Amino acid sequence: MDGSALARVFAATAERRRAVADLLEALDESQLAAPSLCAGWDVLTVGAHLAQTAAPGALGEFLRDVVRARGSIHRANDAAARRAGQRPVAETVTLLRRRAESRFSPPLTGPRAPLTDLLVHEGDMRLPLGLGHDPDPGTVRVGLEFVTTGRAVGFAPRGRLRGLRLAATDLDWAWGEGAALTGRGIDLLMGACGRSAVLPRLDGAGLPLLAGRL
Repeated sequence: MDGSALARVFAATAERRRAVADLLEALDESQLAAPSLCAGWDVLTVGAHLAQTAAPGALGEFLRDVVRARGSIHRANDAAARRAGQRPVAETVTLLRRRAESRFSPPLTGPRAPLTDLLVHEGDMRLPLGLGHDPDPGTVRVGLEFVTTGRAVGFAPRGRLRGLRLAATDLDWAWGEGAALTGRGIDLLMGACGRSAVLPRLDGAGLPLLAGRL
């Protein structure tokens, strides 16, 4: 990734963090406490997770959580999110805005991972609340390219998209060979990342194949 492309990724990441902060600030207590698409996490906990992963020293704290969880990345991530979710919403909003420009890139996955995480998790908050999820398609393209051609560890397990041809209806992007799976880019991205809630928004002969893998 060249310097200009990297700068665009970081700028889009900052924009999505601020968008999540705006969303949280606009929700009432019942909406913040509503279940998200992430099992066991309410909407506020998802937002707190996104603020926490942008923190200086986030990697070191996460590794300590992994040790406490006896090597389980899933349990460590869950524990960290639930701990962060205990903060008042105003504090989480402030942290998201303060850390919006963070350029931390996780090892292995790289700089596109935080942006993809934001795009998917914002949908995890919005969809259960019946709110639209319409990020810029050009930004979504970055996430789609990451989950289909990058080291998308923790996003799309190996084999989930095998035998599928994904084609976005709102941008000039397609990937893969096999049964067609079409829809808006953001819905394809969330489906690739395991969110069955978007399946009614997708179409094509590949839809049953993806549904059977989620």
